Amino acid sequence: MKILFTFFNPSGGMQTLNRVRCQALHDRGVECHLLYTHPGKGQQNIPNIQTYITNNDDEIRGLLTREAFDLIVVCTDIYLAERFRGFGYKGPLVFEVQGLGTLDEAEQVISNFNERIHKLTDALLYPETIHLQTLFKGGFPSVSQYCFDNPIDCDQFGYTNYPAKSFPILGWVGRIQTNKNWREFLQIGQRLLAIHPELYLWIFQDDTLFEPEQKESFEQFVAETGISSRLISHSNVPHGQMADYMSIIGDSGGLLCSTSILEGFGYAVAEAMLCRCPVLTTDSDGIRRLVINNHTGKIYTRGQLDEAVNAALSLMHDPALRDRIRMNGEWHIRNNLSSGLYADRFLQMSHQLMRRRSKIERRWS
Repeated sequence: MKILFTFFNPSGGMQTLNRVRCQALHDRGVECHLLYTHPGKGQQNIPNIQTYITNNDDEIRGLLTREAFDLIVVCTDIYLAERFRGFGYKGPLVFEVQGLGTLDEAEQVISNFNERIHKLTDALLYPETIHLQTLFKGGFPSVSQYCFDNPIDCDQFGYTNYPAKSFPILGWVGRIQTNKNWREFLQIGQRLLAIHPELYLWIFQDDTLFEPEQKESFEQFVAETGISSRLISHSNVPHGQMADYMSIIGDSGGLLCSTSILEGFGYAVAEAMLCRCPVLTTDSDGIRRLVINNHTGKIYTRGQLDEAVNAALSLMHDPALRDRIRMNGEWHIRNNLSSGLYADRFLQMSHQLMRRRSKIERRWS
């Protein structure tokens, strides 16, 4: 079987998802290719996977003709799915959604895409996230739907023991945009610095992807609060090194803080847990499969800074709680979100679509 996965650019959680699932499926004998319509800094993280970066009609048409893919999975870009059908692709086409921003943004996108999804696609794929389940089951009852957890590379990504830092670290991963809620992270950090002035704030981001007005507000906040000397920004860290950083944060006595408004799946949270880095997070929906409050991590109410700071301090000051959450978090990821489990579920979906292949092809003939 030969499968094509597509997205706008190799960055963030999508480049992680595509890399991990391609490797998992390759181990099951499936040939996987990636198509990104725009370049991105995440290209450095794509080893040994046939990858195309083009938005050129002739090149994409030639790719479809030459490779004759058995299945195509298009993430978010319904207009690319429309182009595929226009270029003559007649096989099964899955429309995938991993996250669409805030709930209002997600509802607007789905409303705009409704007609094309019904017309162009043969199935929907999304993670086990309540807001996506509600949107799709309510809006597309006649379209086949597949809903299962994203994979984590538990074999190549994980905890490494380093000498402990002499200061605790509060980490954050994301773009400088509204949905990632960066301001709340800095506010939490500012309050923790008043208690632990030796604390450092580490931000991990792709500095080529941001909302301009949010970037301006971010820089203004940092300047006005005077936290710049305690803030270190890491941009476009190679994915393999992120395991080292998460391990270091965990061993520093600090934690990862996730402040997102809404997520389809929280890769940063899952990978931190795998590296024994305790997590404090908002209830951004997608993290519910990962964080069980006070068991595998801590959940706080978005906007409640006192609650967030108290939760962070409990992780920093209570060694027994901290150790228990670190061990439980790693165990939870390894046993519930492995790439092998994902491959099983994805192949079950693929085989069901292959059995419908003749009917699907007749539809486009």
